[in-house]
Amino acid sequence: MKLRRNSAFVRFWLASTVSDFGTYITTVALTVLILVSLKGTALDQGLVNAARWAPYLIFGLLAGIWVDRFRRRTVLITGDFGRGLILAMLCLLGVLGFLSVPAVTVLMFGFGTLALMSDAAHQSFLPQFVARPLLTHANARLQQSDTVAQTTGSAVAGGLVALVTAPFALLLGSITHFLCGSLLLSLKHAAANKPPLNRDGSLRRQIGEGLRWVYGHPRLGPLSWSTHAWFIGSAIMGTVLPALVLNDLRLGALGLGLILSGAGAGSVVGTFISIRIGEWWGTGKTMIIARLVQPVALSVIALSPLIAAVGGPLNERASDFPAAWPAALWAAFAVATGGQFLFWLSMGVEGPLEMGYQQAVTPDRLIARMSATKRSMNRGMIVVGAPIGGALATITSSSVALWAAAGVMLLSALVLMFSKFRTANVDNDQLTEEEALVQ
Repeated sequence: MKLRRNSAFVRFWLASTVSDFGTYITTVALTVLILVSLKGTALDQGLVNAARWAPYLIFGLLAGIWVDRFRRRTVLITGDFGRGLILAMLCLLGVLGFLSVPAVTVLMFGFGTLALMSDAAHQSFLPQFVARPLLTHANARLQQSDTVAQTTGSAVAGGLVALVTAPFALLLGSITHFLCGSLLLSLKHAAANKPPLNRDGSLRRQIGEGLRWVYGHPRLGPLSWSTHAWFIGSAIMGTVLPALVLNDLRLGALGLGLILSGAGAGSVVGTFISIRIGEWWGTGKTMIIARLVQPVALSVIALSPLIAAVGGPLNERASDFPAAWPAALWAAFAVATGGQFLFWLSMGVEGPLEMGYQQAVTPDRLIARMSATKRSMNRGMIVVGAPIGGALATITSSSVALWAAAGVMLLSALVLMFSKFRTANVDNDQLTEEEALVQ
């Protein structure tokens, strides 16, 4: 069956797209809320990011087992409605003037807990209504819609924040989560699929089995360690980039949204060419090349404050509207946007291949645990990297912190390059349907 004729996948794809728009609107609004509305620092931004991802570190290894005890659709719907309520609460507190950085930190911990459960269910839900040979194509479609959302959602969020303030932009993010949950309610056929109950031992044994699969597999193991290192670099970047745009370049909320849109445009191109390049070069080789490009892109972004300085010191915040920017600031904006485009172009190439490979080589009964184990450790690296990035940017500069992130990502690429993953190929390594049933 072609994906476009799979009604369950089409509805799931639509729900994911709506949720993706909400994610990028929320990201921009939350960043401006902390750094501008609440006058926070890069370190505050890092601490809020750490709180958002801390549940992955604390509960992550249990998430896959918990998810397996419920229908994946139920978990996804609960996660969307719960996150919608938390964002609505942030909006209300912001409008009433009761919001502070500690309050945002606490609420984002709850938001992250719900996101953890949804993420664990998301990867294990897709194979219930998409055949294994089509998983890479399905993940490519999902990531393509994610990149479109990133391109337009970030720009819309930047303009929206400039017009109606960050709390009301968070309300729009809340509405998208409610819409996503409502769409998932219509997946009645997929709801009939019962989760694979794990009756094969104690909780400790089930966690151990998931860990052994992730780290003991000859190719998933190196990929996992490499990705953990990558997430430390990514966390540094995610914390520092908004501070660089809002505090160093002083481009305002719209400028931040437009730069993040450059990331989305790059990712759109990357996802459209991902499968074709993966077929030509193989999964392993393609992902290694993509990861080698990313440190270069970060180094380009780190140069943008030096280019802006050519036009003199930026003592006042630039106008929220690009027409008022001086030439040097436009040049810095172009360099930062170009770096984002290149970085996310490589991410767009890598993402569908990585997701499809993991799902294709993992038995169905282990997919939730594989997903939860990897995500918990990856997001746990954000808890480590985000405060480091914020502290490093505060003590030195945003550019130095970005170069440090580039160094960590280079290390991540080298781990893959000198491992068995370089020969990984989804066509050769995936389980057959019969093997999946047996295992």
